Amino acid sequence: MALDEGTGYTRAAPSYLAKLAEVGRGTPMGELLRRYWHPVGLGSHATNTPREVRLLGEDLVLFRDGAGRAGLVWARCCHRGKVEERGIRCCYHGWLYDVEGHCLDQPCEPDGGAKYRKRVRQPWYPVEERYGLIFAYMGPPEKKPLLPRYDALEELDEGEFIDVDDTSIGSGGGAVAPCNWLQHFENVVDPFHVPVLHGNFSGTQFVPAMNLMPQVEFSLTPRGVKVTSERKLADGKVMHRTTEVVLPTLRVVPNPYVGKYGRVESIGWTIPIDDTHYRIYTAGRVKEKGVLLPRSPDAAKRRNRNDMTPEERRAEPNDWEAQTGQGPITLHSEEHLATSDSGIVKLRRLLAAQVDAVARGEDPIGVHFDPASAYVRLEAGQHVAAAL
Repeated sequence: MALDEGTGYTRAAPSYLAKLAEVGRGTPMGELLRRYWHPVGLGSHATNTPREVRLLGEDLVLFRDGAGRAGLVWARCCHRGKVEERGIRCCYHGWLYDVEGHCLDQPCEPDGGAKYRKRVRQPWYPVEERYGLIFAYMGPPEKKPLLPRYDALEELDEGEFIDVDDTSIGSGGGAVAPCNWLQHFENVVDPFHVPVLHGNFSGTQFVPAMNLMPQVEFSLTPRGVKVTSERKLADGKVMHRTTEVVLPTLRVVPNPYVGKYGRVESIGWTIPIDDTHYRIYTAGRVKEKGVLLPRSPDAAKRRNRNDMTPEERRAEPNDWEAQTGQGPITLHSEEHLATSDSGIVKLRRLLAAQVDAVARGEDPIGVHFDPASAYVRLEAGQHVAAAL
């Protein structure tokens, strides 16, 4: 009798691409990501109540002092502190730190610690506020770049204003996803899953036009990877759609619930909380508060997936189920990449090249030290036009 072939018993030990997946200090990807600014919260999250946050595997405290300055400090010592006019005070021995970690007062020491406090510095990170978000820079001080501006959030049409969201729009589930950030980031350059997962498999989740299999072109840009898709509609017109991933973590995706629009209207930052969790902060141009994804009349009605049973999620999977179902960190050694994965391959090679550039002491793409280059123009958007 012939032996069984290809059984699980004979498989090699699986592995993942640690170079790209791990984000802690000192790891290759962790050092690359620390060369950029990242959202650490909404502007409203920084208050006189200290807020525990976690970013790139580090536990931090976000607060706003009495003068209105946002601060981000290491969690050890002052994580149960009280915010005052000049900074945050530790609840144990009362040491007071400002938003840059300077120790201003040591009430248990003679003269408030006048002789000793200048030698104490609470670890901290620089922050800037823009688009209703608080951004942090966690890398080497001598390499700190400018915080970029994006045309999609700078050039507003009449009646538009910027709104923000921290519920991870685009994750397909909750605010914090229990898997590696790349499992979502790579999804942005995978247009072929859209008609399968979001259309034919689970029923229409966007608009019917998104269910059509697209003709796709992948290309590198000075910012990241661009995906250009065309869908031939029943009336003879063509739906043109361009999405982008922009380093370090930006998902630049046109609204899939409208079918036609114009330039992209929002940007999402896919933020690695640590190696096995991520969340998405979104900022976008809106005309109505709380409506970052306006829907056309033929858009599918979106269900609250938090109200769905496990059986319903299994019957109608979304990105959340597809990505978290791969495990906390997907086993890259078990993949079988095909032509439809060209965008993912380009993105991985680009990220690996930037990791190597940082290791050589070079600057990665997408960091800017000149205000002119720090104004970034995006190509993402979608529209419907007559076929040529």
